Amino acid sequence: MIGSKNTSIDHKGCSFITITNIKPFFPDFCKHCFNEQIHSNIMKISMIGAGNVAWHLSIGLEDHHHQVCEVFSRQLSKAQALTSMLYQAEAKTDLDFSESEAEIFIMAVADDAIAEVCSMLVLPENAILVHTSGTKSLDDLQALISTYHDLPISCGVFYPLMTFSRQKKIQLKDVPFCIESDDEEAEQKLVKLAQSVSRTVYLVSSQERRVLHIAAVFACNFTNHLLALSKEITDSEDLEFNLLKPLIRETFQKALAAEHPADVQTGPAVRKDKSTINKHLVYLKDHKDMFEIYEVLSESIQKWHS
Repeated sequence: MIGSKNTSIDHKGCSFITITNIKPFFPDFCKHCFNEQIHSNIMKISMIGAGNVAWHLSIGLEDHHHQVCEVFSRQLSKAQALTSMLYQAEAKTDLDFSESEAEIFIMAVADDAIAEVCSMLVLPENAILVHTSGTKSLDDLQALISTYHDLPISCGVFYPLMTFSRQKKIQLKDVPFCIESDDEEAEQKLVKLAQSVSRTVYLVSSQERRVLHIAAVFACNFTNHLLALSKEITDSEDLEFNLLKPLIRETFQKALAAEHPADVQTGPAVRKDKSTINKHLVYLKDHKDMFEIYEVLSESIQKWHS
């Protein structure tokens, strides 16, 4: 265990694990014991997928002494691009893992591809199969496995709550991991794996993970899209988007520091400055999408603060 483990039960009866008081993973051993401890904590993993999530997880897991045995991608070049960053991983374009030494198989693929992958997947007996989806339930995965597989396979969820891009390195220690499995032994292994790379590990049900994913879309995806629209506006008038970056940084810093982001809301909508809002809408009248987004968000802010 990396640190102390605080377990609490919420009103829904869902158990959460929060890892706090982080300590070095291998404290105060002699060199011989240190090497033995590393060896005893190594987990063998195969990655199904070679996209952004697979890329960051594979490299991050190997950085913490785990072994990635295989990487699957439909396109060999993508699998090879990732395995070239790893120690001894094999690039694969088929889903036959029957001879694999891995104990945990991580499906880091698009949600719509999970069913197709499961239908073609061949796993060794007693493997642990997990997906990294924010929306697909554990029941969905178990139903697919029971349909396509006869061998005993444990199912789980290994969901990193983070946005990943290939060009931006992420420190996995700062990424919350949401774990779910109905098999106690598999759950313990997944928690241990997540603890080895992250400060924060939670046991989260499928329903709670789905809600977290919705909140994350608002906090991350929609926010980034609004920034993209903001840049479109400045670019259309040959203005520097960089002029807005101090404002953007201050906005995020205030929101994160506040007890509730609504407490630090500013702008014409919260002031109910109808004159300014109308002028902005006139400017946007030839940009239907931006006009509608501006109008809807202004109304939402005003209703919240009414």
